[in-house]
Amino acid sequence: MPATAPLLVVEDDNIVRMLMVDVLEELGYEVKEAENAEVALALLGDPQQQFALMLTDVGLPGMNGQELARQTREMRPLLPVVFASGYGDNIEVPEDMHLISKPFTIEQLRDKMNAILG
Repeated sequence: MPATAPLLVVEDDNIVRMLMVDVLEELGYEVKEAENAEVALALLGDPQQQFALMLTDVGLPGMNGQELARQTREMRPLLPVVFASGYGDNIEVPEDMHLISKPFTIEQLRDKMNAILG
């Protein structure tokens, strides 16, 4: 059962972001998208905007995904954060956050979302 609040996808590569959004929407999720950390923080800073989860690339230009996650936690301490990374095992993920390695299949993304969101 997909979340009622939208998911936030933060990815600087337009094609990758479009594919992730399309897959998540096919899985039944509502999705908001941001092409960088600044746009994501603006969305997260809007008290009218609710999110069920943030899925962010690690290698964003400017502020990277890990710094974005740190600032997100200051604003929304309970928001689940998932890092999408092509570097897999080479990044450190805080204990209460999650990782999905790129490239991932639709099934892997679905299973990760279901595991986190219930």
